[in-house]
Amino acid sequence: SSFIFFYYIIEKRMGSETFLEVILAILLPPVGVFLRYGCGVEFWICVLLTILGYIPGIIYALYVLVG
Repeated sequence: SSFIFFYYIIEKRMGSETFLEVILAILLPPVGVFLRYGCGVEFWICVLLTILGYIPGIIYALYVLVG
């Protein structure tokens, strides 16, 4: 039920492309950021944070993609 609400919010605000990026950012944070920014600084920060801890990588990826 919370997934449906989350999907509804993302879909209404940003469209299906961002929804896919957010799902990938939760599963594999650097992949979601890579789809948007390529091998830029955001991607490498996300890789570093994911290596240091999976949760910081997810938080950063969501911040970069949605914020």
